[in-house]
Amino acid sequence: MVLVVVMGVSGAGKTTVGSRLAAKDRIPWLCALHDILRREHLSRQDAVLACSALKKMYRHILVSGASAIESSHPEQPRENPALQILFVHLDGSVDTIAGRLEKRRGHFMPPELLKSQFDTLEPPRTPENCITVSLEKSLPEVVLEIEHAIFSG
Repeated sequence: MVLVVVMGVSGAGKTTVGSRLAAKDRIPWLCALHDILRREHLSRQDAVLACSALKKMYRHILVSGASAIESSHPEQPRENPALQILFVHLDGSVDTIAGRLEKRRGHFMPPELLKSQFDTLEPPRTPENCITVSLEKSLPEVVLEIEHAIFSG
């Protein structure tokens, strides 16, 4: 059973890659996403979720749910143990992402907001369970790198 969160700024390709692999107002949404991941975990189902997860706290909520907010000691064991999620950070330059956004039609994310997304981004780092994949690679190479991380580790 594998739980994966494909993350990155808008335009990085989260939805595209995810489908190929099969702030305060955000907290209830992140908790709901955690609950979905927990349900899939308990059902022993694989799951791929596309979500920006730009801040470390957002990723912590995806891993631990509401208890990530309520606890002043996030490393303490809980009634529901933290989910083992692989965070896949789709990483590209501002220019690469801006080019992708300019080609999109009918998407909710205006290209003018891209800078604020990069300003908000807290790239995942150890001890988070994460890999960073360059968007300079082709889609098949991106998917292969993610699959390699899933199956080797």
